[in-house]
Amino acid sequence: MALQEKYKALTDAAVAAGISDLAVRAQDGILYVDGTAADGATKDHLWEVYNQIDPNFTSGDLVLNVNVSVDAATTHVKVVTQSSNLNIRKGPGTDQPIVGKAAHHEIITLVNRSNDLWWLVRTKDGEEGYCYAQYLEPQD
Repeated sequence: MALQEKYKALTDAAVAAGISDLAVRAQDGILYVDGTAADGATKDHLWEVYNQIDPNFTSGDLVLNVNVSVDAATTHVKVVTQSSNLNIRKGPGTDQPIVGKAAHHEIITLVNRSNDLWWLVRTKDGEEGYCYAQYLEPQD
């Protein structure tokens, strides 16, 4: 099955959600979906659609590279690990690749409380991804 056909529901959802600068391309057996979402809920919805097609994101044939518009991010959280850095992951799950780290006690931007376990965040360096929520504390 061609990658575009396999992930048609995902690319259709991206179009329907109004992902700006949407670019979909296949290269070396991997489908890349790039763009910018208006808010965190939209990005989370794309991950939900992706999970329905490829449960637990195990096939490794799609890179979902959709970030959230900077204007949507306004709340801050503090990293409350015991002493180590907190991993920031590409998607919501420990099986997702690490795209960055946030230091112990660092204040980062909360983009969206995706679910009870994973929150979408952005560092001051612009790294965006998902962190395990138990290590984040909302700031006033």
